[in-house]
Amino acid sequence: MKTFKIIYYSNKDKKHIIRKGTHDEKSRFGTSKKGVPYYVYYDLDKLGYRTATTTWKVYQWSGYQ
Repeated sequence: MKTFKIIYYSNKDKKHIIRKGTHDEKSRFGTSKKGVPYYVYYDLDKLGYRTATTTWKVYQWSGYQ
C-alpha cells in the first residue's frame, strides 16, 4: 500500500489540513458538476474517506513517524 501526506485548504475548518492517506480502489479524481476538481482518498489519521477540492499537494510518505 502506497501512503502519502496530503495538504489542502479546508473550507469547513478555514485552515490548511495535513493528513496521512492512501489511494485505494475507492479513491478517485474527478470534476464536480460546478467544474471544481476533487480527489477522494482514504485518511489514515481519521480512518475514513475524505475529499480534497480545488487544489492540493501530495508528498511521498512511508510509515508513521
